Parts: sequence; C-alpha cells; structure tokens
Amino acid sequence: MHAPHAALHFPRWLAPFDLRRTPLLRTEVLVVGSGIAGAAAALHAADAGAQVLLLTKDDLVDTNTAWAQGGIAVVTLAEDTVEAHVVDTLRVGAGVAAPAVVREVVESATTAVDWLQRLGARFDRRDAGDLEVSREGGHSHARVVHAHGDATGREIQRALREALLAHPRVTVRQHVFVRDLVVQDGRCVGAICLQDGMELAVEARSCIVATGGCGQIYRETTNPTGASGDGHALCFRAGARMADCEFVQFHPTTLYIAGASRFLISEVVRGAGAVLRDRNGERFMAAAHPMAELAPRDVVSRAILDRMVATNDTHVYLDLGTVQGDPHALFPSIARICATFDLDLAKDPIPVRPGAHYFLGGATTDAHGRTSVPGLFAVGEAAASGLHGANRLASNSLLEGAVVGRKAGLAAAADSREPAPGLPQLGDGPPVAAEPPRLLHDDLLYSLKSLMWRQVGLRRDADGLADARSRIGFWHHYLLRAPLRDRRACELTNMLTVASLVAEAALHRRESRGTHFRSDFPARDDQAFCRRIHLQRTADGAIRTELGAAAPPSDLTST
Repeated sequence: MHAPHAALHFPRWLAPFDLRRTPLLRTEVLVVGSGIAGAAAALHAADAGAQVLLLTKDDLVDTNTAWAQGGIAVVTLAEDTVEAHVVDTLRVGAGVAAPAVVREVVESATTAVDWLQRLGARFDRRDAGDLEVSREGGHSHARVVHAHGDATGREIQRALREALLAHPRVTVRQHVFVRDLVVQDGRCVGAICLQDGMELAVEARSCIVATGGCGQIYRETTNPTGASGDGHALCFRAGARMADCEFVQFHPTTLYIAGASRFLISEVVRGAGAVLRDRNGERFMAAAHPMAELAPRDVVSRAILDRMVATNDTHVYLDLGTVQGDPHALFPSIARICATFDLDLAKDPIPVRPGAHYFLGGATTDAHGRTSVPGLFAVGEAAASGLHGANRLASNSLLEGAVVGRKAGLAAAADSREPAPGLPQLGDGPPVAAEPPRLLHDDLLYSLKSLMWRQVGLRRDADGLADARSRIGFWHHYLLRAPLRDRRACELTNMLTVASLVAEAALHRRESRGTHFRSDFPARDDQAFCRRIHLQRTADGAIRTELGAAAPPSDLTST
C-alpha cells in the first residue's frame, strides 16, 4: 500500500523576507562553503582582485574535506601517465563522464598539488624526498598523494583555513546558514541568510555554491552531520539545471558498531593489502571482480551487501592481517578511532558495511563552474561538472575541488566587474497553515534516512522508488505548512528536496549504471541511457525532467 499522495511542489523561497528590515552586507564575490572547492574559489577570486565574503554554516574546519582520509590523485611515478589516469576515470564513470572535463582536470593535477603545498599543506614523502603515493580502488597505478597516512583532508583543510584567514581580500563569517539564493532579472545577485536566529541579506555580483554533499539523507553515511544538501537545494530552488542526481556513491567500508558514529575506513587500507571476509572468515571479493578488493566502489559495496544478506549478518569484516607493515603506523587516525572500541588493527578484523559517501549529482556547470543561472557558480560536490559520470574514481574529488574551484574563482572575479541588479526588497514564502502541523523533526528525519536507505540506496526498483517519492512528497507537503524560520527546519526541507531529486532521477533511469543499480533493470542500456538526466524547477514549483544528448559509444565500463 502506497503512502498518502501529495504532488511535489517546491516553493521559490523557504520563508518570506523584507529587506527594509534586514541587515545588508555587500560584496563582489560570495562563496558559500569552506571546503577545498569553496576555499580554492575564494582564494583565487581574491588573488584576482575581488573582494570575497565566504560564509560557512558551522566552523571553518567543519567540512567534508576535513573528513577525507585517502588523498588527492595525481600522476607522479614514471610508470604512470596522465592518459592512464584519464582512462581510469572514464572507465569508472561508466560512459557518462565528459572526456574533455576529465582530461582538463587530470592534466591540472600537478599544478593543484603544487598550489596546496605553497599554501603549506604537508604531504607524506619517501626517504628520497619524493611524494609518497598509494593505490586505491579503480586506479591502475599508485597515484594518491596523502598526508599523515590517513589524514589528508584534515591537513589540506588546515592549510586552507590559514590561507583564508590571512588573505586581506577575504572576509570569513562562520555559523551563517544560507536559506535562499536571490535571483533578480534572471541573474543571481545574493542570498538571504540566518545568523544567530536573525535574518541577514548579502548582495553580491557573483555567487559560488560549494556546500559539499548530502550524505545525511541516508541512515548510513560517512558524511558529517552538516552534509544536508543545502547547496543542491539552493541551486534547484533558484532555477539551476541539475544533473546526475540518481548517482550516489556508497563507500564500501564504514566502521559499523551498534551505537557508534560511523567512521570511514579509507580505501588506502585495501590498497595496502587488507581483504574483506564474511562472518565465516571467507574472502569473497576475488570471486566478485577481477580487481577483488580494489574494484570500483559500487561493485565492492554491492558485493558486501550481497554477502551480508547471504550470511544473515549486519556487516562484513576488513582483515588487515595481510597488510605489509605496521597498521598503527600506516593508518594512525583509523587505529586511534578503532582503539576506542578496543579494536587492534594488527589483530582484530574491523566490522564494516557500506555507507553513503559522495553525491555525484548537482547543478550542471561548464568548465568554469558556471551554472545555467547567470551569476551563479557551483563547485565540488554541489556541482555536476561532468568529471565523475555515474561513479567517482577514488581521490578525484579533492582534485576536482582544487582545479575547478580555481577556475570558478577566477571566472566569478571577472564577472563581478560587470554591473548587476540589486536585491529585491520583498520575497514571498510558502503559505503557512492557519493551524500548522505539530512536528517531531527528529522522527521525520529518521524516517527519511531509513526510507532512503531501504528504497533509494544500493539496490532500487520501480515500486520502491515510486513509494519513496510519494512518501517524501507527503512529508515535504506538510513540513511546508509549518513556519520555516530556523536552520533545523530549513535543513530538513533541503534534505527532503534533495531526496526527491534522487528518487525522481532514479525512477527515470531504467537501467543499471555505475552507482545506480535497478534490480528490475539490472543491465546497462547504452542505446537509451548513455546520457545524463536533467532536472529543473518549473515556474509553478514542479520538477521538469529531460534526457540529455547521447554520449559517444564507449566500451569503458565500471565493471
């Protein structure tokens, strides 16, 4: 029996505003988000002469970047080539990655790593002084540069934070939640924000959204609590064209202990020789894929799920007994976290299961991060740049943030020299019911996360997706009838919006490709679906769905 039906309707604004009563800030370039993509955009825009205001809804270091363990992919070894990195990326992207974008990003990797080092990021080096590299899933060579073994993101975020705070043309405001982007005369001209419960308006000539991912729409995720898809929802409500929203990458190995916060067990661990075993001690990945534990993440994740079902268990085990060297020295952060649960990496197998890790969809952009809305840019996980396609090659995300962040920052700085309309004085929000529903936000949040995990997760089918879309629409409908004036309510609305986009796109992609697996359409269908699915908000608040142009035929697959 399906849930009560409510037609999906997405208001232009989450709440009404009146700028005659609202404090106003003005800047040339507004950046929303402080991870590697947002920080790179802000720093390069400022270097180009623009005055930059960077807003982050939590602390400057509370980003998805800071949680990244593995590293940043760059060709350094003599036996490796840029061409091999391009081929690996396209193969994992399963036919819908954009070859020109892939090549441009990969060719810029050395420049990006050099820039991070000039900012002060300290990557691990061999005794001879060369950058130390590891191999991760989907890569044909070792090419992942890392820091402190498994704390690359934290080291990069440290260097970026210091650079942002030191730059004379960058102003940072922390604990500011961006509620809505403002579009006037067809151009994005700023944002309406919340700070300390009060409204704040920002007028800008260029706006860059770099808010990270939305793993929190799933019950199991490696993402921090702030990863609620705010940027995706902001861009969608502003009218930007979205793409690839059905593609959600699940990381195969998330620490799974009942009651414990989920913690990513980096792919570098498997790259160093760790193997997956079930509850009976049987290794199963060698039979699932020629690359075994180093197969692309979607393959490993589904193999783990299948083995959990076959053994009637809640998880499998990652065995580090086959790793060459001391696991405590190789993976100090992971060892420290596991030790808090009395797990010794050298002798105890780690209980793991898949968790939502990376959102491949977002606002469609050109090579400079420009969206379909003039004045609005999107970078990093909030964007669908064409780099990843249907699946992301490990450690290409930090690379994308640095490379495309730079290009977006420079383009936004150039655009900010052009005249732009100011902010409108008034904006209408959704009508509030005379008797608003009494809501338990925690219960609604848990229901959404559980629904997405069951029906819009690693395995999907038409009935489950249609039911999920109906339930999400119903929840979204009655949530909008209550006042949406605080951050928590706005975040939950954003999560429901992004969940709707995932379910909608997944229903339309009647095939299996990359991270998207339909049990009712288990085969890949290049003739009908070797193309992107675009979603866009219509003037009356509905979702318009369009199939993009067909990609050139390719035998590069993710399996």
